[in-house]
Amino acid sequence: MTRVALSTSSVYPESSAHAFGYAASLGYDAVEVMVMDSLSQSITAVEQLSKHHGMPVASVHAPCLLFTQRVWGTEPWHKLERSAEMAKAVGAEVVVVHPPFRWQKEYARDFVNGIAALEESTGIAFAVENMYPWRASSKRGMEMYLPGWDPSDESYANTTIDLSHAAIARDDPVAMAERLGDRLRHVHLTDGTGSAKDEHLVPGRGSVGAAEFLRHIARTGFRGEIVVEISTRKAATREDREKDLAESLEFAREHFFANASG
Repeated sequence: MTRVALSTSSVYPESSAHAFGYAASLGYDAVEVMVMDSLSQSITAVEQLSKHHGMPVASVHAPCLLFTQRVWGTEPWHKLERSAEMAKAVGAEVVVVHPPFRWQKEYARDFVNGIAALEESTGIAFAVENMYPWRASSKRGMEMYLPGWDPSDESYANTTIDLSHAAIARDDPVAMAERLGDRLRHVHLTDGTGSAKDEHLVPGRGSVGAAEFLRHIARTGFRGEIVVEISTRKAATREDREKDLAESLEFAREHFFANASG
């Protein structure tokens, strides 16, 4: 059954420990651990946080962002293996991963086959996330990912749609979901306005069509995880952050569960 989870990145600059606390107090179903701060890098710490708050871990987001390039070392396949190890230990079935940067040529060379091999050897679904062309202002984008930013162009068995990334790419997320079909395993619920910035807005505050997207995947039988991944860095107070997290949860439940088939 589909759950609504909270990404630990949604409470930054507060810690992963705070994310578990917010998720529990607001009524989220689970947490996605973004491997980033020291707590999120420790299997033991994540297990303890999950148990203490009664919050299951739905998924693990591998440390493949620009600013996490040195988390768990610099060898990318090792990072994915560590992510799968954490996922197994905490009972998560999904590892979220970004496609390689274009300068990671050796990693990118066999990325599609390597992901399939990891899924076979670990039993964990590696849900490859949609990214976007890098662009300044309204200028034409530059391809910064290999083999590409759109996972529907490749043969991945499991994929993630991130609505903020779709907004930057100016790609219709409903159309992407249709292209992916049952390979869509995971959703990062957020929003964007189509600017060149990765905004990660509260869903409903942008123009990507988050409500329509949720209604679409509900009607077409989506059974994966919906993870709220918003930016609350500009929240003036913890109360403001909490309001944004609560609004995002309510948005997910209103537009997905009211339209879910079966």
